[in-house]
Amino acid sequence: VQLQASGGGLVQPGGSLRLSCAASAVTLDNYSVGWFRQAPGKERVAVSCISARVSTELYVDSVRGRFTISRDKAKNLVYLEMGSLQPEDTGIYYCATDHIQRPDLCRYYRNSSYRARYFTSWGQGTLVTVSS
Repeated sequence: VQLQASGGGLVQPGGSLRLSCAASAVTLDNYSVGWFRQAPGKERVAVSCISARVSTELYVDSVRGRFTISRDKAKNLVYLEMGSLQPEDTGIYYCATDHIQRPDLCRYYRNSSYRARYFTSWGQGTLVTVSS
């Protein structure tokens, strides 16, 4: 599964951005998809995950209420709509999934060890910079 994240940019604190995750040659609705952020000099961390087909949404505490993950089935995209952005949201945002359509993939998105094991397909990432 090949993924491509896009939509990043420079935004002022309090602003909004919408990231997109596109897939080639597969129907993304059949896959759980996670979003992750890697800040400069820091480890990659979980942000959100949407489960396959039923599209259950999961968020880490720091973004709950500010970010929304969703699907556009017609366009074969997964979005991450980010609002009330703060400087600590700065980083490269990656979307990821697996290659076997594991239905419980989102169970593993928070834990870095499980994430490395089960999220096997990663996009190239898109840079989000929140700064005045």
